[in-house]
Parts: sequence; structure tokens; C-alpha cells
Amino acid sequence: MIRLGLCCLFIDQPIKFRVATATHLLKFPRNERLAKLSWLCLENARTLLKAIEYCGAHHIGCFRVNSQFWPVKTHPDAGYDLAQLPDETDIQKMLLQCRERSRALDVRLSFHPDQFILLSSPKPDVVQRSILELEYQAQVSALIGADVINIHAGGGYGNKQAALKRMGRVLPHLSKDVRSRLTLENDDRIYSPADLLPFCKQYQVPLVYDVHHHRCLPDGLTVQEATDAALKTWDREPLFHISSPKQGWDGKHVAWHHDYIHKSDFPVEWQRMNITVEVEAKAKELAVRRLYHDLKFSKMVSG
Repeated sequence: MIRLGLCCLFIDQPIKFRVATATHLLKFPRNERLAKLSWLCLENARTLLKAIEYCGAHHIGCFRVNSQFWPVKTHPDAGYDLAQLPDETDIQKMLLQCRERSRALDVRLSFHPDQFILLSSPKPDVVQRSILELEYQAQVSALIGADVINIHAGGGYGNKQAALKRMGRVLPHLSKDVRSRLTLENDDRIYSPADLLPFCKQYQVPLVYDVHHHRCLPDGLTVQEATDAALKTWDREPLFHISSPKQGWDGKHVAWHHDYIHKSDFPVEWQRMNITVEVEAKAKELAVRRLYHDLKFSKMVSG
């Protein structure tokens, strides 16, 4: 059975994650700043539990956690370790509750780091910052039971194959917690499934197949062929992405995401598969609910 996933935020429900900027936080002395960050992290842990409960009650099978779940965690000046936060014990306890409830409700958890994560960059400092961010998200993932940290391949830098080779050389430097969760997604401008599948096979990195991106950047593979090849890269339940173009397929910017998913954009090839499909739509939980109804799943999202 397909489980549909909600990405990071709610549009209609009063479930809001806290955010903060380094610029604001650096105005405060270190101890006061850590106290503020501790409160933010604890509040976000409580909010994650609410998100999991909502998903479980409304047959949403996956929730993507925002990358700023622990705000400015790896910032060079405002960054911190969990052990430095006054509420460390309470944060840990709340995250354990999140892990237990997600398992009990069968709500899968995932991460999708921001676009600045560039393991293929020719600049060592960019790669190092990317690794630090991945390690932070792996730390949270281990606490809450998330099994996917999904990234893009990054820029082509004039030679896509050379860029992928650089990324391959970085993989051994990642911790086991990162490496066991790391996945790679095709994008809409540079790397198609055909570009990434050989890399995924060589380095045993699952491919998160984004069918919308594939339609924006075709490569000769059909949806069925790309789906079959992507499935073979997974050692756990596969996770794919779906979205629809905001202006329709005849619009100028087909890569822009619509508020909802048009049911004709959902591949018929997927409908009898046991996979997670994250719904990348601006209407968030409303879009997931509508897609369930449009596809006439046996378990409808209620309320």
C-alpha cells in the first residue's frame, strides 16, 4: 500500500515549528542564547509529537522533518551541542516519545536538507559544512527513528561525471549514522535519473525518484523504467516524490510546484506498490488529503 507523506509544515492545522536566525540569537550573551535555543528545541520536539499524532490520526504515512528542527545547529558562531542545552534531558525524553509514537502509528520520518548541502562541490569548505549539517540531521534521525536523509547531487560544475566522482570520494568520510540514511534525488535542471542511477548502484545509495523532476528533465527513460531501476537501489521501503506544475505542463515554469497534486500526474505505475510518496505541494496537509480522495485509497483521510 502507498503511504503519502507530508513535508515539514502545516497550512491549516495549528501545528507550528519554531525558527530563529543566527543574526537574532547572536545579540544575546552565550548563556542566554543557549537558554533560548534549548527552549526552541524542546518546543520543536513537542510540536513534532503533535505532527506525528496528526499524521497517525489522518492516515498520513510519512512526515518530513524541517532541517531547522534544531535552529542554527551548525552555524559557525551560534552553533551548539545538545549537551550544552539546559533542557537536554527533557529534549531527549520528548524525542524518544516521538520515536515511540511514530513506530506505534506507523508514521515514517525523514529529512531533506537544504540546497546548500553540496557533497560534490570542488570547494573543501563547502563540503565540510555540508558534512556537519548531515551529521547533525543524522543525530536527530537516530533519536527520532528517521531512516532517510535525502540530498541532491548539487551542481554540475562543467563536468557532471567529475562532480559525482568527488561526491563518491566524500562518502567514506561520513559517519555510519549518515551513510545508512543517505539518499540521492534527481533534480529538474542538472541530474536526471539516468545520470544518478549508475552512481547509486556503485555506492549503494538509494535513489529518491522525483517523477515531477524527471518530467521537467527527461532522459530517455520512461516512468516505468526509472521506477523499476530506482526500486532496485533500495534496501528498505522506497521513498519517492510527487508534485504538479503550478502553471500546468504548458506553462512557462513547469518546475514550480502547485498547491495541490493533479491526479493525472500521479503515475499509474506506482498505484499498486508498497512505497512512500512524499507530496511536495504548497497546500501541505490539505494536498495530501485531496490526493487520497482523488486516488480513492481504501483508507481515506478524514476531517
